[in-house]
Amino acid sequence: MANKVTLTQFIIEQQRGLPDASGTFSLLLNNIVTACKKISHLVNRGNLVGVLGSAGSENVQGEVQKKLDIITNDIMVDALNWTGHLAGMASEEVDDIITIPEQYPKGKYLALFDPLDGSSNIDVNLAVGTIFSILRCREGVDPAPEDFLRKGVEQVCAGFVLYGPSTMMVLTTGHGVNGFTLDQDIGEFILTHPNMKIPEETSEFAINMSNQRFWEPPVQRYIDECLQGTEGPREKNFNMRWIASLVAEVYRILTRGGVFLYPLDLRDPAKPGKLRIMYEANPMAFIIEQAGGACSTGRERVLDIKPTGIHQRVPLVLGSKNEVERIVAYHLEG
Repeated sequence: MANKVTLTQFIIEQQRGLPDASGTFSLLLNNIVTACKKISHLVNRGNLVGVLGSAGSENVQGEVQKKLDIITNDIMVDALNWTGHLAGMASEEVDDIITIPEQYPKGKYLALFDPLDGSSNIDVNLAVGTIFSILRCREGVDPAPEDFLRKGVEQVCAGFVLYGPSTMMVLTTGHGVNGFTLDQDIGEFILTHPNMKIPEETSEFAINMSNQRFWEPPVQRYIDECLQGTEGPREKNFNMRWIASLVAEVYRILTRGGVFLYPLDLRDPAKPGKLRIMYEANPMAFIIEQAGGACSTGRERVLDIKPTGIHQRVPLVLGSKNEVERIVAYHLEG
């Protein structure tokens, strides 16, 4: 453990480089870290503590909630609502914005999160995670929904935690991307993946092929070219991956490159995209771009979109820069 940098040390040392830093942001991140450690423990324990299976309810998107969806949401809220660092919160599992209880002071930040991304994987023991985004807010106010509806470029911080064979936290504050591994023996996240960078070139893509008949022609064209391999116009073979967990897909891309697509889906006009912009697409876009990749809907940069609703959905294409730019070019060709 000699000379190993903990996440706490890393955050404090970064804060020292900011002359106007008050320490509030660092404390907020520490509260998020504590919540994610609790979630990691529950995920690892699984049925030993009776947290697997359906909760018999639906969230605001009409998706069936797992027991852990509700439990992890409560963990995040309970870890953050009393701190005095937040003016409000928003969660995938709650219809409206989450207000800070009257007995607690209000801070200058807003937190948005998906407490258990990929929860459909939990009962079959596959990777799940937590995604979070932090925005600034007017200090001491009761925020309205409009205060949350900000472009992704305005994020102060974004991160996710992957609960896999090891628990990993990936974080950006706009100065690159760093990865930390949870050392279960000491209960600390340790810097193990400094300055993560996505290769510009890749031969790997991730997409749910069962939706192929609902894709637009540009996506059909791109995937068809990949599948043709060395005999096709790309003149190289591609591998396909699909984990059905955004955190796992993005972590793989951060470590070895690739492209992830959940494109515009023509099956249901009311749901032109699958992933929610505020607490899924925006934080992941921030991370991907900071690591040298690109993130688009196929037609526009995700971080430039002005959201119209807390639970708004968008198509998502992210990963190695050259592949994302190719997919965007196919869309622009018509």
